[in-house]
Amino acid sequence: MSDEPRLKIAIFGGIGRATLARPDLQNPLDLQTAVELRHVLEEFEADGDVRAVLIAGDGDHFCAGSDVRAMAAMLEATEGGPADDAWTLGRVFLAIRQMSKPVVAAVQGRALAGGAGLATACDMVLAREDATFGYPEVRLGSVPAMVMTMLRRSVGEKHAFDLVASGRTINAAEAERIGLVSRVLSMAAFSSEVERIVLGLASHSVSGMAHTKRLFYALDDLGFRAGLDEGVRTNAEARAEQDPRNAGGG
Repeated sequence: MSDEPRLKIAIFGGIGRATLARPDLQNPLDLQTAVELRHVLEEFEADGDVRAVLIAGDGDHFCAGSDVRAMAAMLEATEGGPADDAWTLGRVFLAIRQMSKPVVAAVQGRALAGGAGLATACDMVLAREDATFGYPEVRLGSVPAMVMTMLRRSVGEKHAFDLVASGRTINAAEAERIGLVSRVLSMAAFSSEVERIVLGLASHSVSGMAHTKRLFYALDDLGFRAGLDEGVRTNAEARAEQDPRNAGGG
């Protein structure tokens, strides 16, 4: 792996910011980038000054480019090959899901293959109106295997199968319509609106946000009655906790 960092890291305003930093290659998500991103997410989770996380891409695109084939090869590692590499991106997805803090993807331009998967893994996706999303792995003889776990939950079976079987690219408006994107923002207001939305998340109660996120994803594995029971338990826990960093706190 190269000694050159793949990410720009910053913390201010209660937001941990990880920016993919190879704009000349459209910020491809290769093995080194995935390793660095997982470590950064773990650091953000442990840092009490971080109350929300923003993942972005430098330049005109969020994450796409020349390393699509390298990522496909990494994800289909076979017996006798670098099997652990096949889990590298999966560990990033798990880190996002297991964090107590909200993770937001700010997507402009292309989000393809591993880039689309990274956006899908985040709790919220804020898309600039020029953003495009696609899972083209099938066209390369590969499979967006781990991404499907999240994609089906986000958009449902029919939309998800269409995307992974066709490998087609969709625009931000369609991505929002099918549930892949949380909000579409204008070109002119994109940066300021992303900042406003993520700062808003960072202003909320730390414990309230943690309970909300934990319950939200715990419901994936629960039936209706069990989900209600878990909601009652979570509500009682949240009310019982004293959060020294209330909404609007520093």
